[in-house]
Amino acid sequence: MKVLIVEDNKELASGISDYLNGEKYICELAYTFEAAREKLSLFSYDCILLDIMLPDGNGLELLNYIRKENINSGILIISAKDALDDKVNGLEGGADDYVTKPFHLPELHARLRAIYRRKKLEGSNNNLVTFNEIVLNTDTVEATVNDVLLDVTRKEFDLLLYFVVNKNRVLSRQSIAAHLWGDYTDNLANFDFVYQHVKNLRKKISAVEGTDYIETVYGLGYKFNTSKT
Repeated sequence: MKVLIVEDNKELASGISDYLNGEKYICELAYTFEAAREKLSLFSYDCILLDIMLPDGNGLELLNYIRKENINSGILIISAKDALDDKVNGLEGGADDYVTKPFHLPELHARLRAIYRRKKLEGSNNNLVTFNEIVLNTDTVEATVNDVLLDVTRKEFDLLLYFVVNKNRVLSRQSIAAHLWGDYTDNLANFDFVYQHVKNLRKKISAVEGTDYIETVYGLGYKFNTSKT
């Protein structure tokens, strides 16, 4: 899961990021309203942790921007202990949940997972993501095709999950790189490593007689084409 942490307290933001990185999340940080808006205009995120009080704006205004731009990310509001109005306004404005400071990081993790399931996995109440012969277990990080366990790396698993939850959408190599590897891909001259990961994944799926749903869209990127049989 790729998460944008919008929090002006750098120590808290770093602590959240370190914990979630340990849970195999990809985290990016924004300490201001403008930094967050810039990132949201360039990249996609599965979930956004949104602090209400920012030095150059209000988190609720950023929430309005997210909904106005039809950004389909889960939103978890981070609110002060007694800020009831912020919680209510945030939920009414389209946030999915809120957590009150101070909070325990495992609780934050659990809330993020719940939001992700509702938003990305279409409300599934378990940890299995399925499409035809493909089954992905997000808890064990295991992928099976035709009931055969694939020998995939963590990046290959995340890549396949990214394709499945974005079925029939053209995904550029840059967006795939940013989703799986984070900010540091911004200044790379090319994304040949994405091609290699896609090639390896397709080869492993074909080896167990799975359908090769991943097609190359020349000049653009890749698409998980559900019309293939």
